[in-house]
Amino acid sequence: MSASSGRPATGRAEAAPLTRGSAVRLVSGGVLIYLALIAVGLTITHLLADSALVAKDLQISRWFAAHRTAALDTLTHIGTLLAETYTVIALSIVLVLVFRRWLARWRESIGLLIAILGELFIFLLVTNTAHRQRPPVPRLDPAPPTSSFPSGHTAAAVAIYGCIAVIVLRQMVHRRLAVVIALLCCCVPPIVGVSRVYRGMHYPTDVVFGALGGGLWLLIAVLVVVPSATYGRGARRAPLRGSTDYGLDGRESTGATSSLGVRGSSSAGGGSSSTASPSSSSSSSSNSGAASSGTSS
Repeated sequence: MSASSGRPATGRAEAAPLTRGSAVRLVSGGVLIYLALIAVGLTITHLLADSALVAKDLQISRWFAAHRTAALDTLTHIGTLLAETYTVIALSIVLVLVFRRWLARWRESIGLLIAILGELFIFLLVTNTAHRQRPPVPRLDPAPPTSSFPSGHTAAAVAIYGCIAVIVLRQMVHRRLAVVIALLCCCVPPIVGVSRVYRGMHYPTDVVFGALGGGLWLLIAVLVVVPSATYGRGARRAPLRGSTDYGLDGRESTGATSSLGVRGSSSAGGGSSSTASPSSSSSSSSNSGAASSGTSS
């Protein structure tokens, strides 16, 4: 690329490799989240069964049930579908392929799968331990065999849509579009949570702790697996040691392949190299030595 070219850099830096320590951190984080949610769930279902918190939960659920309308029934049905099991599965498959094609690597796709599968595993363990009954109001959806605590739909929405937002914000070059996509993704979990309470499937506390559990697992997955900005604007641009590569367009480069995977050209002009070859440098050095020896004698 010539020096006069004004096109933006499109190179991509490599992400740090995953190690055995990465797996240990993921498992440790998942266990801690599971234990925390179990502690909260058992506290609500046993120690606080007759408390004001549980009474408020029931009051809110009954209020939503008493204010149902045909329009809200339809809207909340759509809101639930945004995080339905088959929706999450289909969206995950599509996004895995899209991220692989877009970023030319599997790292972001793996991060998305870990965010979804880890959240699902934690949810199944917690819901089969807490055994909280669903609100005693008419339900608009078939009740799954899992218990009410926590809200799996809300946790899944936080995990998948939150992961999409993080990857887009970190890797998309078009910043305005990235912000719009991220904001839309962030709107989905609250819509899903309110829809689940409205339709009589969960108490408000189920939704709150479902969102917290999904959010904590997403945070761990992002910190351990999802790379920081390595594509386009904001990407780390660290050339190899000893290289004079100052950017992704190849200017002022020795011709070595940098850590960004972009081979630099050796000249900003017509392609001729301005760097002396090793043989010429060696010859020049020996001539200088000979001249110096003759003078001193």
